Amino acid sequence: MKKSLIALLLLSLAATAPSTGRACTNFLLSRGATADGSTMITYAADSHTRYGQLRFHPGGTHPAGEMLSLYNYGSLKHQIDIPQAPLTYRVVGFINEHQFAMGETTWGGIAPLSKGNPEGIDYGNLIYLALQRARNCREAIRVMADLVATYGYADGGETFSLADPNEVWLFDITSKGHEEKGAVWVARRVPEGYVSAHANQARITQFPQEPARWRKARGKGLHPAISSLHLDYINEPEVECVYSHDVVSFARKNGWFSGKDADFSYADTYNPLTFSGLRACEARVYAFFNRIAQGMQRYEAYAMGNPKAERLPLWIKPDRKLSTHDVMELMRDHFEGTPMDMTQDVGAGPFHCPYRWRPMDFKVDGKEYVHERAISTQQTGFSFVAQCRSWLPNHLGGIIWFGVDDTYSTCYCPMFCAIDSIPLCFREGNGSMSRYSPTAAFWLFNRVSNFCYLRYDSMIVDVRNVQRECENYFISRVDKLSPNTTPQQLTALSRQLAGTMMDEWSDLDQLLLTKYIDGNIKHVKDGQIETTPTGVVRFPQQPPYPDWFYRAIVNDHGEVLQVR
Repeated sequence: MKKSLIALLLLSLAATAPSTGRACTNFLLSRGATADGSTMITYAADSHTRYGQLRFHPGGTHPAGEMLSLYNYGSLKHQIDIPQAPLTYRVVGFINEHQFAMGETTWGGIAPLSKGNPEGIDYGNLIYLALQRARNCREAIRVMADLVATYGYADGGETFSLADPNEVWLFDITSKGHEEKGAVWVARRVPEGYVSAHANQARITQFPQEPARWRKARGKGLHPAISSLHLDYINEPEVECVYSHDVVSFARKNGWFSGKDADFSYADTYNPLTFSGLRACEARVYAFFNRIAQGMQRYEAYAMGNPKAERLPLWIKPDRKLSTHDVMELMRDHFEGTPMDMTQDVGAGPFHCPYRWRPMDFKVDGKEYVHERAISTQQTGFSFVAQCRSWLPNHLGGIIWFGVDDTYSTCYCPMFCAIDSIPLCFREGNGSMSRYSPTAAFWLFNRVSNFCYLRYDSMIVDVRNVQRECENYFISRVDKLSPNTTPQQLTALSRQLAGTMMDEWSDLDQLLLTKYIDGNIKHVKDGQIETTPTGVVRFPQQPPYPDWFYRAIVNDHGEVLQVR
């Protein structure tokens, strides 16, 4: 039988140990929570080893008997062969031609299940198979449930974000360990007008389970209620929660749960909260909620590590409807305005740099401490805002706003779900984590951001100005597109805007080097370094360090440095 190699998605490899700096952050926004009525999900792949690029699957028909060879996304070792689907859909990164998009965060979970089963489908391939085979969230849930039941699940705990033009769903899943094939999972639809989020911690606690009266009615064919044993009713609009048939009984069998079914909490059973799960993971969800709704401070103690404090809800209703650019900006956060603000403690240095090199945890005089794990972090390989618009044809409605490197200093460029090729700057094979490429967006953006870390509070202003101009321009270009725009025109537009982004960032790269070389800050006017009438560069600014920094120097080394 013929075999084909599945195109591996560029996914974040998240550590399961609490102290190792977990990766990934996702937001989910229903139609009623956005300014234009689109659904959106976001994803930041924050692995230290993941390269920022977009994979492409053209889709098409496949002959009977064709097999698909799956290779583990992390080790690249052969995992399993499964039958290819008769029809697969075009996939651009994490969105397909039907405006169905996915993201993920890894949480590992309890030790007996965190490694997964050695055989089966890993979560990276599970995402890409769903994107290739499903047209919407509900189809994807069925596809994933069938795949793990048939072939097994080869990973630990994972939360998926699913979006189509009409709905967004949250999907928690974990393996059954080494001894048993399959997975236990639960999926919930985010209510209309609400938003949710997850960041490397399972978030679904108690969930609606099928009442006995529904089971009886369904047995007589009188009520289209969801069954905990199968997915026959998943397309019924009233169905808003589905789960594996043994999600509770599997926990009972292993001694992890002994209460009433109605009291069963998925997250508390399969991913119990720890200090790290709160401070490094749930805190990012809190940061998102805190910026869009009043009254979130009541959950601050919980986010800072107190498991007995009031728990964050699974979803909230924002105070106002959020625009595309609002969501991009929400992906840019260092806990500003909270006690965890990374720009304010001494670790930020004299120039308020909100980044801390790893490891996150450290000890001083026998006491343990942690650096914060914010939404914006230096090791992001790529991130996106996926937007699905129900009032437009699929080829025009689905967009993955894609950016590389740190979310705070990236630029989100629109890649339409209908494009038939990836722009060079994002293309697979154009550079890697071990190979520099002058035409790769990943390396250009990293060169800019890493230079900014030297004098962050000044240089980031220049970056943010260019970022804002580019993103506003891109959004305006997208908003002005005619409904008659063809897929070919969208491919050309995505390529053009990616080129514009690269040109702007190349100019920014040169400006930053010219303006900030050797710790000076040259004067700039209209984007150019100012000179005298005779062509001599105007003498640069040399702002002093802040007083607290001078005092720290004196306290440490004043006897040597004091003027006598």
